[in-house]
Amino acid sequence: MPAGEGMNARPEGLALQLLIIDDHPLFREALASAITLAFPQAHLREADGIRAACEVLAATPSIDLMLLDLSMQGVTGFDGLVTIRTRFPRIPILIVSGLEDPRIMREALRHGAAGFVPKAVDKATLTRAISEVMSGALFMPPELAGSPEPNPARGTKSPLDVRVALLTPQQMRVLMMIRQGKLNKQIAHELQVGDSTVKAHVSEILRKLEVISRTQIVIETAYLDFDQSNGSFVAG
Repeated sequence: MPAGEGMNARPEGLALQLLIIDDHPLFREALASAITLAFPQAHLREADGIRAACEVLAATPSIDLMLLDLSMQGVTGFDGLVTIRTRFPRIPILIVSGLEDPRIMREALRHGAAGFVPKAVDKATLTRAISEVMSGALFMPPELAGSPEPNPARGTKSPLDVRVALLTPQQMRVLMMIRQGKLNKQIAHELQVGDSTVKAHVSEILRKLEVISRTQIVIETAYLDFDQSNGSFVAG
């Protein structure tokens, strides 16, 4: 069965194959235990990071579902989700996260997740989430699904314009290079600064723009027309 076609499409008797991606061994063990109780025939694999997960997925094309934690060491925002989603687009991803902010949940779904489950949910909810995602549906817990979609009043000037204006000239240069898809090492080389300095600038850019990933930086600033001669910008 091609991965991601849903539990209902699986040949009878074929075991469900899941990949748990989390950098906390104890939580991986607890999650595996809960899944085994609900799906005794399931085959479980584990990965402690994005790189390890990609290696497992490349070697095991029969994986049916991934359970991914957003907050792992070395991962910023939704970068891990985007990386896996891009490389293995047909395998559904269920986010299992300690983050319960409705805005983060919605962003995860926008970035390609098939569902979102807070780590604090009970086993019954986790079981339902896995079943619904494997049947092709999107899953979100009722308490988060019921939260209203943010709809801030728009003024004559976009709030993003105000946030971008908080950036220093050097942070503006880093922002433009992020928009060009350059990595920290490339940015450090061009600006002739250390990697740690670039990381500090990126962290400040994320904070000032009120986003949580480089991907969001690119998406939210896509309509801004930057004047690279002086680092200023105008709304496009």
